[in-house]
Amino acid sequence: MLLARVALPVPLGQVFTYSVGAELAASVRRGARVLCELGKRRVLGVVLEVNDREPEIPVEKLKPVRAVVDAEPVLPEELLGFLQEIARYYIAPVGEVMELALPAVERSAALAVEAPADTRAVGRLVQVAHAVAGVATPKLRGKAPLIFEHLVAEGPAALTALEERWPSARNAVAKLVEAGAVTLEKREEAVDPFTVEVAPDVPPSLTPAQAHAVEAITRRLERGEKQAFLLEGVTASGKTEVYLRAAKRCLELGRGVIVLVPEIALTPQLVARFRARLGSRIAVLHSGLGEVERHAMWRSLRSGEVRIAVGARSALFAPVQALGLICVDEEHDGSFKQEEGVRYHARDMALLRAHRAEAVCVLGSATPSATSVELARSGRLELLELPARARAASELPEVEVVDLRRTGPGPGGERLISVRMFRALEETLAARGQSILFLNRRGFAPSLVCTACGKITECPNCAVALTLHRARGGQLICHYCDHHEKLPDKCRQCGEQAFEEEGAGTERIESVLGQILPGARIARLDRDVAAGKKSERVLDRMRAGDIDVLVGTQMVTKGHDLPNVTLVGVLNADAALSLPDYRASERTFQLLVQVAGRAGRGETPGRVLIQTWQPEHPAVALAVKHDVKGFVAQELEQRREVGYPPFARLALVRFEALEDEVARSQTERLATAARKWGAPDVEVLGPTAAPLARLRGRYRHRFLLRAQDRARLRLVLLGIARAPVDRRVRMAIDVDPVSML
Repeated sequence: MLLARVALPVPLGQVFTYSVGAELAASVRRGARVLCELGKRRVLGVVLEVNDREPEIPVEKLKPVRAVVDAEPVLPEELLGFLQEIARYYIAPVGEVMELALPAVERSAALAVEAPADTRAVGRLVQVAHAVAGVATPKLRGKAPLIFEHLVAEGPAALTALEERWPSARNAVAKLVEAGAVTLEKREEAVDPFTVEVAPDVPPSLTPAQAHAVEAITRRLERGEKQAFLLEGVTASGKTEVYLRAAKRCLELGRGVIVLVPEIALTPQLVARFRARLGSRIAVLHSGLGEVERHAMWRSLRSGEVRIAVGARSALFAPVQALGLICVDEEHDGSFKQEEGVRYHARDMALLRAHRAEAVCVLGSATPSATSVELARSGRLELLELPARARAASELPEVEVVDLRRTGPGPGGERLISVRMFRALEETLAARGQSILFLNRRGFAPSLVCTACGKITECPNCAVALTLHRARGGQLICHYCDHHEKLPDKCRQCGEQAFEEEGAGTERIESVLGQILPGARIARLDRDVAAGKKSERVLDRMRAGDIDVLVGTQMVTKGHDLPNVTLVGVLNADAALSLPDYRASERTFQLLVQVAGRAGRGETPGRVLIQTWQPEHPAVALAVKHDVKGFVAQELEQRREVGYPPFARLALVRFEALEDEVARSQTERLATAARKWGAPDVEVLGPTAAPLARLRGRYRHRFLLRAQDRARLRLVLLGIARAPVDRRVRMAIDVDPVSML
């Protein structure tokens, strides 16, 4: 009997075995999608293996494969093997991992079986008129004969297109249908995501360092050798130009390219540069796309018609044919880690996919992660350095520290806009330069406190303070579960009407700036005003010179190229230093250096003001000097001493339940079991309540596993994944965690 092992989209760490009837034996193959029964449902799965071995369960209990969807495997062998490796590494359900590589329409059982493969998609259906072959032009009044002759000469046309040419076309077509000369059918509206025209650019002359980096990468491409590089270059050193040259050579060699960026906001800027250099046939993949667009991009890549994919972390799973190069820009950025579902890290998995595909991988950053630096030191990555900015007139900006302990507020009375910061803003406005102010807190005020009893207004679902948002009707909003409520009339704890706003967010800073800088054009860039594609509109206004001062969260720290920005102000450099996370210092340093790098990228020198309560902290003191190597060396030494990555491997196991005691007891039980399974090679830290002890109405407890040996850690994690857990509890395993909350 022929059997198929199938990955189904269910949260179970197993594959399912089905029998294959003789009529399907020739078409069921590895990588193809098949329709199967799971309980009373029909679901779509991916075939992982076909064999004729003796089944592990009685033959009479096996269900048959109901249908085969694909004439050819929908997932090529290179990508399929990579996805299976992800499932093994992250202890993730293999069926859910398969879904990472398929757009939603390709995961739909109904659409997959009922619609032809060449028209399968989602979105608006349009009516298309066809002239009936062999029928003479009907003798009707009005535009009907003319439209019929047009359909005969030009072929089928959508009614909407005909109406653009002949306003009365719909009535005329109805008469033609009645006369038997024309038929109508519904079709998916055509989508061409490659219509954007960008003027070709002129490649700039390379600096010696850029030329060396390009030569090192292209040499490996030409030899067909797999190799991973760390491209460390100061801000504005021309890392993107290196990616462009490498991608061009890769395409010339007949291979495909994937380019990853950490934020959707960066995608349009990078895509425009790639299209200007390499043409419009570039697939863009990120969560901001509609399903029709995403599906069109996916099909063009799967067919080999398009060979470049650019996008956020999900672009890692693009079905690029003959993959030769993966570039990961801003490789240090934490947003490459998926925090829900399959908790993969796109940077780490880019290295794996390139290795498996015999391809080249380039990790680029001005502030490389400590992990990547250690990989370069150990020889697993080849280090390429760009030590200076690409434009000779563009130097790294001067950085000045403003000690908030010794300076007062400016004219608006807001402590985070100090006198020194206010004067710098005035000077920049007078010189017709642009400014960026960075504060990593959204909203008007981070919390509302009762001055009578000290009670902070908290979210009813999460163990966090509610943030005041005046621009959204004066509401209190939770940034974790999106709970909204009106400003209370009195304190719930003591009944007094004595509220005070504590702290400042980007919305408050924007408001204060509008008062103290009359006439200045102020804008804000955070997720409240510019989520997804909207962020590009704000950045376009900035590039056009329509904004004088841009206030924003870490969205403004990314790799935006804004040549007229001459002042960058960091309003509170210490915000992230107090987080319960061993990476807190590294993240703060990276944010400071990255946002400082937005200044002085044009001909005018830039300057940076960093406001801090801890000017002596290494993350601040070394960021002032742009001393990346000094900071990373110090950070690595400290991590070596305490046994944290990259000198150990971590896994976070978290339990959530509606009842605190239920979550706590399950955590303690599994932590005790993990100690027994892993001793003495795997250390168990905890159990304890999570720093964010309640989220979306569920109590959270966790423990941490630490080991030197990955294989030993994996065995313990497999034991945990297979252990029975109270049905009232959700368990999540996070290998190589980034967020410790």
